Amino acid sequence: MSAAVAALLVELFVEELPPKALRALGDAFAHGVAEGLRREGLLEDGATVTPYATPRRLAVHIAAVRAQAPDRAVQLKLMPVSVGLDANGQPTAALRKKLAALGAEASDDAALLARLRRAQDGKAEVLYWDSVVTGATLAAGLQAALEDALRRLPIPKVMTYQLADGWQSVHFVRPAHALVALHGDAVVPVQVLGLQAGRQTHGHRFEARIDPIDIPHADAYADVLRRDGAVVASFGERRAEIERQLQAAAARVGGGCQPVADDALLDEVTALVERPNVVLCQFDEAFLEVPPECLILTMKAKQKYFPLLDAQGRLTHRFLVVSNITPDDASAVITGNERVVRPRLADAKFFFDQDRKRPLAARVPGLAKVVYHQQLGTQGERVQRLQALAQSIAAQWGDDALVQQAGQAAQLAKADLLTDMVGEFPELQGIMGRYYALHDGLDPAVAEAIEDHYKPRFAGDELPRNPVGLCVALADKLETLVGLFGIGALPSGDKDPYALRRHALGVVRMLIERELPLALPALIDLAVPIFGDRIRDPRAALLDFIYDRLAVNLREQGYSAQEVDAVLALRPPLLHEVPRRLAAVRAFAALPEAAALAAANKRVTNILRKVQGPVPPVVDPARLQEPAEQALHQALLAVQPLADAAYEAGDYTASLQRLAALKAPVDAFFESVMVNADDPDLRANRLGLLARLHQAMNRVADLSRLAA
Repeated sequence: MSAAVAALLVELFVEELPPKALRALGDAFAHGVAEGLRREGLLEDGATVTPYATPRRLAVHIAAVRAQAPDRAVQLKLMPVSVGLDANGQPTAALRKKLAALGAEASDDAALLARLRRAQDGKAEVLYWDSVVTGATLAAGLQAALEDALRRLPIPKVMTYQLADGWQSVHFVRPAHALVALHGDAVVPVQVLGLQAGRQTHGHRFEARIDPIDIPHADAYADVLRRDGAVVASFGERRAEIERQLQAAAARVGGGCQPVADDALLDEVTALVERPNVVLCQFDEAFLEVPPECLILTMKAKQKYFPLLDAQGRLTHRFLVVSNITPDDASAVITGNERVVRPRLADAKFFFDQDRKRPLAARVPGLAKVVYHQQLGTQGERVQRLQALAQSIAAQWGDDALVQQAGQAAQLAKADLLTDMVGEFPELQGIMGRYYALHDGLDPAVAEAIEDHYKPRFAGDELPRNPVGLCVALADKLETLVGLFGIGALPSGDKDPYALRRHALGVVRMLIERELPLALPALIDLAVPIFGDRIRDPRAALLDFIYDRLAVNLREQGYSAQEVDAVLALRPPLLHEVPRRLAAVRAFAALPEAAALAAANKRVTNILRKVQGPVPPVVDPARLQEPAEQALHQALLAVQPLADAAYEAGDYTASLQRLAALKAPVDAFFESVMVNADDPDLRANRLGLLARLHQAMNRVADLSRLAA
């Protein structure tokens, strides 16, 4: 019989689980069971939870679990005393009905009244029923926790299968065949998916020493599975062992060889094996004539192999296979995998050879038959828009040669979509376009632009390498954004089927990190007309969207919400200026005068906002009557030219720091000058002075946003 507190093991033995989902399934199962038990009060404080996941099992080990949860004192709020008791202090029918519904019982009215408690709740006196609820047993708590955990699993696709009786159907990710539930050394009587819990499980499909395997104690699970079942139950341990074996195998090859780094592939092969064994294989070196990206993708995507790179990062003719069996003689495993990969690589070579028989330019007319979007036309029409926009962007930035190359790259950018290689491996679009463009004798800058126009593909991805690529990449993303915003296909919540947030961030990164002298509103203005009457004008909504994405990105980089808000409130059109503006705002905020000036700026903004119509920043010195307004005007005459000169020179930090000299005259102005004077001319002159102050202070950023 198990002790009051002992380790708990739960394992669900199933058919092979989907490998790409295994890690998430294992973690969700373990933490779902643990959370369910915690809600029932069955976990000791600090109880460690260890998830296990292999291709054929989901399991969890929890270090300290109670056999029964402690009893709980429960206070039930019933009703006001005036409703629950009559004039004689006896229970009313309403109170009796309420207690009966709660299952609260007493031998007589005296006993019932003895268990009632009065307490003040606001202005009313209320009746409470104090009781003790017996703690849940482990069997009951685990039953509920298991059912809830299975219901919440992130299952990519549910299967329906029949139980052994042939009558009942079960819905789960894969058919389940055994359930283990041990509290210490005792079986916990629970059942799910038509299975009754026991202590028997199964090991490796081919290499288990014993089958079935009896688990004697919850704490012995991992060791017994490893010893008798030839299974490494921990996902993390298997992953680490695969990494170790991959590095060891590469070291045996020598020459500084390293396996291709790919965390997603490592997770997937970890989910495909229960006891990993890495073997070294090779293919015919003649296949190295094919672009390495094709060979690597073939081996990784189709076969789950790890290609080996040499010390210079070039693909070799060797690859590593993570096998699920460990025979004494691995030659059959090696030759089998080499035999399987050969036709795959032969296909890649065939596609590459066939594709090069037609130049990219000859494929462009075929894009007219490929639908891009029902409302936006074909890929052929899209390429025409892309070409026009890329050339317009190049004309804003460079010379005639850049315009010509940007147009050529844009025209050919989508042509590789019609090649056999990209048809087989869509991930290679752009990459194959570069290879085919070089084969066609095109300028390397154009070839690189064809590949790079998709960049950045994801957060942290590299940007296009040359100006031609930047022009076409900007055109590609702006064409997508303007077109889809123009037909109302906007992101909503966490749904962004066209990756418009990623496209917007790509535009932002290129403009900022490459310091392009291109104004964002002007770029959008270039993109809108190329659609003709296919779209509605999306300018305002799209600008809001891009600046919002920029704000999110800047906050993720560590800038405060106030700093970002102050700079982006002005909507600076040249995004490459934003980092310097932020640095200037941060330096200004550190000045002792900053808080007072920000508060004053906010006050000025509010005053000017209340005035009907625009306030021209014009001051008549003859109408300045008070010494404080005269002093502020003189200070502005002295400071503003210096601040403006620094601003025009791009030294935003110096521009803002010049404003520190305005603190004293601004403070004095608000202490002694009535802005809203009765004399309309005097009032207008003072408002003009404030408008000029506002203009001087807010060229770099809206400093009022820094006020607390």
